[in-house]
Order: sequence, then structure tokens, then C-alpha cells
Amino acid sequence: MRLWMKILIGMVAGVAFGLACPDAAPYVEPLGTLFIRGIKLLIVPLVFASLVSGMTSMSDMRKLGRISVRTFAIYFVTTAFAVSIGLALATLAGPGQGMGLHAQAAQAVREAPSVVDTLLDIVPVNPLQSLVEGNILQIIAFAVLLGLSMNIAGEAAAPVRRFCHSLADIMYVMTSIVIAFAPIGVFALMANVVARYGMDALLPLAEIILLMFAGSALHILFVYGGGVALVARLNPMNFFRGILDAQMVGFSTSSSSGTLPANLRCTERNLGVPSSIASFVLPLGATINMDGTAIYQGICTVFIANAYGVDLTLGNFATIVLTATLASIGTAGVPGAGLIMLSLILSAIGLPMEGLALIAGIDRILDMARTTVNISGDAMTAVLVARSENELDLDVYGAANPPASEAVAHSAQ
Repeated sequence: MRLWMKILIGMVAGVAFGLACPDAAPYVEPLGTLFIRGIKLLIVPLVFASLVSGMTSMSDMRKLGRISVRTFAIYFVTTAFAVSIGLALATLAGPGQGMGLHAQAAQAVREAPSVVDTLLDIVPVNPLQSLVEGNILQIIAFAVLLGLSMNIAGEAAAPVRRFCHSLADIMYVMTSIVIAFAPIGVFALMANVVARYGMDALLPLAEIILLMFAGSALHILFVYGGGVALVARLNPMNFFRGILDAQMVGFSTSSSSGTLPANLRCTERNLGVPSSIASFVLPLGATINMDGTAIYQGICTVFIANAYGVDLTLGNFATIVLTATLASIGTAGVPGAGLIMLSLILSAIGLPMEGLALIAGIDRILDMARTTVNISGDAMTAVLVARSENELDLDVYGAANPPASEAVAHSAQ
């Protein structure tokens, strides 16, 4: 049975248990607490190791330099747009208001510094202290600088590079182990939530799903469509027709990596992106481009803050945008990356981790929208980079597209 089905079953079972045996719910609550502690355990080493590993994987900076800079710039900009869209929609709709939940431990949002202080605080004075304290933004900044320095150092950094790659692999395995216990953790946490607050605590989840799909549609149409029209100066309708097959595969599989073959075929055959660019941009995007997850983070963070009666400030919003944007490459290729990245946001602004249980049960539904956004962003980036390099085949871009069955069949090969 797939993990998402187990989590959904755990959520339903937790709701039923909380309603039927509210007095027994506190006895299973420690299982949920252990799951939350397990997620917290992963954050610092996972972000650091995976980010350094990803940076040092691109050692040939001369060959990939210009394309790499453009690709990363586009990914970062669109991710910032994505999390902003999620925050804006959730702020306007106000999901979770009136739920009146309370964290087990006394957790309040930290007093928000100014935007300037937030930017300055990205650079750590003592990286070891940042690792110990779990300062996510400073850890990401240090990891990026370390990765770049290791690339410049070349062979002299080989031992450290191998260590970071090994540590990243170990953390991926550890993450899989922790996420495997998600059904039990969600069961315990949901049982406790329902026992304490009743079914009223669950009704706002439908609004989360609607907001996620609305935000995804807005991002694809206006950010990606606008990027193709304004930056590449191409007809966005051709772009949308060209990637439809890959979107179908992504929506049904909820896997950016699993959609990669279909996306490669669509961008090369339908959109005219040369193989040399598509084969670099798309695999990289399948690993680090998480615009859909950024929308999800914005919506879910506001929802959890509202559910616990916390008012977010402008400084909190700035921290959310910065953390979500930078962390998009800090949890590259991690199973359960959506929940892991959301935990980073909650940790960065001090919101209760118990809020993850409210989201985990519908995460598979949200993942369908997230993946569709992610793979669409990968394709748009490939088009923009190819256009900037004057390597986009305009005849292919404007031509008729092959039938859906051909691209889908290729994805299964």
C-alpha cells in the first residue's frame, strides 16, 4: 500500500478514535510527539548535507556557468512569486480562523525583526552555533558558500565532498525511515486534536484544498504564461499545449522525477528546446524547483497560524518568503519534501509543529497540484534559457504538437 494511503487511513482512524474514545486519546499522544521530534531531528543535517551535495555536484562551473546562473535565477524568482501567491490567497481567505487550537508546549511566534535585520541575519557569525541552534536561513547561507568554495577548491576538497555526499545519502535514508512512521504519528496527533476540539477542527481542510488548486492555476497561467509572453516573447498558448502531456503525467503520478521522461520529450519535441539545455535544466528542476510546494507552504503556514490564533507580521511574511525560496534547494529530492519544507517554515517563525498533523492527511491531494506546478515551471525555465541562448527552435515551438499518447508512452519507457 502506498504511503499516502496509509497516512490517509491513519488520519481517518485518528478522527474516529478521537470521537469514539476521547478519554483514551492522551495515551496515544506520545506517538505523535515522537513523530514530530523525528521530523525536527532531520531538519538541520538534512538541509545542510543535501544542499552542499547539490552544490558540489555541478563542479564544471565554466561549462555550466551561464546556464546555471540563469536557471537558478529563474527558479528562485518563480519560487518567491509562488510563496507570495500562497500567502496572499490564504491571507485574503483566512482559512483556519476561529479554530482556537493550542500547542501542547507554550510556543509563540518570535518577535519579528525588521526586513533589513532579517536580510542581515542570513549571514552567520558562527556557523557551528547556527547548526546547534537550528537557524535555517544561516545554515542555508553557509551551505551555499561552502559548496561554492568546494567547487573552486577542486580536488583539494574531494574528501569533504565525498563526506557530504555520503551524509546526504544517509539523511535521505533516515528521512524515509521517519516518514514511514507518518501514519502512526498522524493517527495519534489527529486523535488528540479531535478529542480536544471535535470535528469543527477538520472542516477548514476543504478550504485548503480549494486554495491550493486556485493558487496553482494562477501561478501556471500568470507567472509561467507571463514569463513566456513577456520574457521569451512567445505565444503562451503554444507553451501550455506543448506541456499538457507532461502535466497529465505529473498530476496522475504526483512525482516530478517520474514525470521527467515525459517532460523532456514535451520540451524537446513540442517546444523546440535543444537536448543539451533540456537535459540540464529539467533534471535540475525536478530536484530543486518546488514552486508548487512554495504555494503550499504559504497557504498552510497562514492556515496553521490562524488555527492557533497567531497573528503574522510583515517580518514573519518576509521570513516565510526567504526561507521557502532558499529552502527549495535545501530539501532536494527528499521523500515527503512538502512536509519537511513546511516544518522548516514553522520552525523559522516559531509556529507549533502539531499543525503538520492537520495537513498530512490531505497531503496526497495537494501533491497532485504541487507536482503539476513544479513540472510546468521546469518546462518554462527550459524555454526561457533556450530562448536567451538563441537556441530555441521557433519552428518546432509554433508547430502542431504530437498526440498525448506518444508522450505518455515515452514516459513509461
